[in-house]
Amino acid sequence: MRVAVFSSKPYDENHLIQANKHNHHFSFFESHLDETTVALSQGFDAVCCFVNDTLNADVIKHLEDNGIKLIAMRCAGFNNVDLEAAQKANITVTRVPEYSPYAVAEHAVALILALNRNIHRAYNRVRENNYALDGLMGFDLHGKTIGVIGTGKIGLAFIKIMRGFGCTVNCYDPYPNPEITPVMANYVGLEKIWTDSDIVSLHCPLMDATNHMINQETLAQMKDGVTLINTSRGGLIDTGAVISALKSGKIGNLGLDVYEEEAELFFENNSNKILYDDQLARLLSFLNVIVTGHQAFFTAEALTAIAQVTLNNIDGFTEGNFDTIFQVNAE
Repeated sequence: MRVAVFSSKPYDENHLIQANKHNHHFSFFESHLDETTVALSQGFDAVCCFVNDTLNADVIKHLEDNGIKLIAMRCAGFNNVDLEAAQKANITVTRVPEYSPYAVAEHAVALILALNRNIHRAYNRVRENNYALDGLMGFDLHGKTIGVIGTGKIGLAFIKIMRGFGCTVNCYDPYPNPEITPVMANYVGLEKIWTDSDIVSLHCPLMDATNHMINQETLAQMKDGVTLINTSRGGLIDTGAVISALKSGKIGNLGLDVYEEEAELFFENNSNKILYDDQLARLLSFLNVIVTGHQAFFTAEALTAIAQVTLNNIDGFTEGNFDTIFQVNAE
């Protein structure tokens, strides 16, 4: 197949080429796929897209007109794809449902540890020959209560790590994971997650039911000084409400690997540009906030798995073997 790869970086190119065992023809474009770039898909059979590409009804109509038959997402999330429009256009959508759950889970734990023990602040102090400990005090993770929202493979991996620290884990998921036993974690309602947790970590997809699930109302139910971690999707959090909670002290620590308005910022070097996003600028001004640029997935093992599953999806579609691909339907 002739495949146009959007939002491409050198590491995407390297891993996809290495995984290409059936001589598909890849063309790599650094630009995001959206209404202004969809013309680049002319002459291709498929597009390969990532988290910040725009695949709304207008873009999909253009893809249909250009003869595109497959949208191969090289990520787990597909909230940026209008699945109903794709179905009407007879365009198959595939995704990578899992790659390395350990990568994301371990990054979430890294954010917790760095925030709790003020590693980021201590690093900067020592570089300035300042070894004072004032303001760097953390707390023992042992014995703390962790609230986990979303118990798929990433949530499960995160729970196992936190249990290793000696934490009590409560979790919520409308579809409980049978691998999670009462010895490991307790399934509870969302209200108990909000009220009982010292740390809340989000590991769920973004959809209508979860959009802005962290908001003024849910934050008000949480403990004062709660630690909030989001390595899933930025839209799970109402950024304005979180900023207010940081100012009041309701949130004691905030770790974000995703941001609701990240599309034009993340994965790019903007160091020579002015940051015009006032909310992100405000978040970065807090000493108890760490923001990373959607890098939780970014391990060698994860990139290899993403490329392999993406190519398997393309191979399966080419061969008409739909039982072997991870197809996403509108239902």
